[in-house]
Amino acid sequence: MSSLFLRTLRDDPADAEVPSHKLLVRAGYVRRVAPGIYTWLPLGLKVLRAVEQIVREEMDAIGAQEIQLPALLPREPYEATGRWTEYGPNLFRLKDRKGGDYLLGPTHEELFTQVVKGEYSSYKDYPVVLYQIQNKYRDEARPRAGILRGREFLMKDSYSFDLTDEGLSESYAAHRAAYVKVFERLGLDYVVVAATSGAMGGSASEEFLAVAPTGEDTFVQSPGGYAANVEAVTTTAPPAIPLEGLPEAQAHHTPGTPTIESLVAFLNGAGLVDGEGRGREFTAADTLKNVLLKTRAPGATEWTLLGVGVPGDREVDMKRLEAALEPAEVALLDEADFARNAFLVKGYIGPVSLAANGVRYLVDPRVVTGSAWVTGADKPDHHVVDLVAGRDFTPDGTIEAADVREGDPAPDGSGPLSTARGIEIGHVFQLGRKYADAFALDALGPDSKPVRITMGSYGIGVSRLVAVIAEQNHDGSGLVWPAAVTPYDVHVVIAGKNEEIMTGGAALAAELEAAGLRVLLDDRKASPGVKFADAELIGVPTIVVAGRGLATGVIEVKDRRSGERVEVALSDAVAHLAGRVTG
Repeated sequence: MSSLFLRTLRDDPADAEVPSHKLLVRAGYVRRVAPGIYTWLPLGLKVLRAVEQIVREEMDAIGAQEIQLPALLPREPYEATGRWTEYGPNLFRLKDRKGGDYLLGPTHEELFTQVVKGEYSSYKDYPVVLYQIQNKYRDEARPRAGILRGREFLMKDSYSFDLTDEGLSESYAAHRAAYVKVFERLGLDYVVVAATSGAMGGSASEEFLAVAPTGEDTFVQSPGGYAANVEAVTTTAPPAIPLEGLPEAQAHHTPGTPTIESLVAFLNGAGLVDGEGRGREFTAADTLKNVLLKTRAPGATEWTLLGVGVPGDREVDMKRLEAALEPAEVALLDEADFARNAFLVKGYIGPVSLAANGVRYLVDPRVVTGSAWVTGADKPDHHVVDLVAGRDFTPDGTIEAADVREGDPAPDGSGPLSTARGIEIGHVFQLGRKYADAFALDALGPDSKPVRITMGSYGIGVSRLVAVIAEQNHDGSGLVWPAAVTPYDVHVVIAGKNEEIMTGGAALAAELEAAGLRVLLDDRKASPGVKFADAELIGVPTIVVAGRGLATGVIEVKDRRSGERVEVALSDAVAHLAGRVTG
């Protein structure tokens, strides 16, 4: 350590929000260069390369072949698939000295497709799986949490190319199984959940999420085995209600009720009765909340109004909403938008006025034909009661935008949902023929007729995994690396400054190295307290203290994870420690 390029810090970085960010910086694994951009220092690079190697081994085991594509890419392939505009501001765009358009690759479906098209032409060449481990670039609006969400990151992306949909299913299953092995080898606590495909396109899609309270993704699970990212949860619609005999819609003066809470309180104090003269009791679930948004298609300059109706006891989940409308850009209306559209009466917007003014109106799946609602009457201080879907208004479709809650029924009927937070560490897609169609990727079949290739896309966030492992493996003193990725096997701390201890500690380290162990030797002229604190912070799983006990032929071995300490005879030290590492 006297010559290792390392400087540990006692204080958390000012911009750090999550444990992995704090500890990886404090322990000298990474250093911030700019928002979302980090340098990997020697300790960090060792862990990164260990993760990368595990990923590589499992990819090779399913017959995938590694290649390396450039990160600097021409515009044309992304123009062909529409993603030059679909990616919007997340794409790093640049021009060369001749004015040509280029981008820094966020993902490489287009390039992989072109590579295969350029090399293969016969059905005999397929199936094939190619992968790379390479830096990707995305201009994140809010880079945060250190290397968990950066603008430059290391990713493994692989692509399968098959002749048939059945072949794609087999490739998908092989990748899924390989991912399970990767994450099991890394010792992660993770779940596999149904997901949306988003800008990637395609059909089947699953995410691997590391369970962490600091995660940006919310996922749900049921006792019966259902699991999904909240963005992919579908709402089970209740049955439609016959329209015959339903009460007529009636507008009521409801002064000072711009919120759902104030509206419910007013209605329950207004003495409203049903058709048989009985008093009516209203809840937020009886109201229809209408949220006005504006959307803009990729490459478009003009915004389009959109109304979204959800039951009043639910909030609009912007992540679910954005996922449902991808790749369109979405924003809430501002005061200028309301001023330009005088028919929108803030706090009292109803579906009737939206239809009259040509505004597209999408509703929650619970808003079925025959359901009656309390909603805005399109004029100040007025609401309409018993506005019936399918009779008084007709939505333009449904949308999954309402929040998903603890206790909601699972879509497959497997019980109530529980919610938790996670960090995306892998994603597998059955892309189908979206990219093969864009580039006419065909193989000449045995009958000499062209067969359109079908593709799968599979990603693992390699650099993100380092942060995820840190999130799940730390304590109040520092990092606690699993054996599979630790930068060193043993951390030998020389706890003393006399010549005998210094010489004995160095000799032990040399013996351990000769036995094939990777050893970090703290030979600095620092106090034992500083050395012990750094050893705990750095997180090598086995710490050896070479101190006064050397005089009697004893060392202390500490298990960083359990805190257990044992004294071991110096003569048995190499065998004992080698057994710990290999066992």
